[in-house]
Amino acid sequence: MDGIMDILADTIWDSLRLIPFLFLAYLAMEALEHKAGEKARRRIQGAGKLGPLWGAALGVIPHGFSAAASGLYMGRVITLGTLMSIYLSTSEEMLPVLLAEHAEIGVILKILGLKMLIGIISGYLVELVCRKMLRVQVHEMDIHAICETEHCGCESGILKSAVSHTVKICLYIFLVSLVLNVVIGLMGEERLGMLFVDIPLVGEMAAALVGLIPNCASSVVITELYLDGVIGTSQLMAGLLVNTGVGVLIILRQGHNRKEKLGIIGALYGIAVVWGLVIRAVGVVF
Repeated sequence: MDGIMDILADTIWDSLRLIPFLFLAYLAMEALEHKAGEKARRRIQGAGKLGPLWGAALGVIPHGFSAAASGLYMGRVITLGTLMSIYLSTSEEMLPVLLAEHAEIGVILKILGLKMLIGIISGYLVELVCRKMLRVQVHEMDIHAICETEHCGCESGILKSAVSHTVKICLYIFLVSLVLNVVIGLMGEERLGMLFVDIPLVGEMAAALVGLIPNCASSVVITELYLDGVIGTSQLMAGLLVNTGVGVLIILRQGHNRKEKLGIIGALYGIAVVWGLVIRAVGVVF
């Protein structure tokens, strides 16, 4: 019974701490949609050239930013390259765990620095592929796409709409996270650890698969396994690069284009595995 209550308490806290980030993101989007002129919107979207750079820098900050970024992307405020840079550099629970376990500051800085560098490089590569190779056009800012999904009643005002979006997303995150926390709690870290095999490609794919679980617990498991010496640097990075906390949940929740959603998740997974293999091949060890 105590275990269930602990899981419930953790899930409630994980959901509540996202509220400020989500509310500010939705409030900003509503303000842009209703108040900002066309010139201002174009200027914001034109800043996409520096998006991956700023995205990777902000993504390193733990807790909440990847969730806010998902909403901003679905509203077409930021580009796919910027979203990917944020996802790849996001640290989630990794940083608190490393600090709690008294990991060397040098190791922590190397991990954060490498994640940020990978986020910048990958973000710009995604931009290049989308615009130059796939000829994907930059979509106009469209907050109404989210409103149509959520039925928020945005005509009632910016503040009310932002609150409505935030409440609905937080409830969705809470319910899904609760289920995931219960499942992970029943499985235990030892069984999850058995998925990791120190074989090139297999180990990185398994780590990224665990990291893809839209829950903070997955980053905790991966970081603890690394600290215990069960997995190496390449597997650690593959698992952490793909870990966005609840960012992926928001992508799955909003919008109608399933092909786009699956494409984003698939690309994120593939990028994380490839970088894991590169790190193994180069021989990077922390």
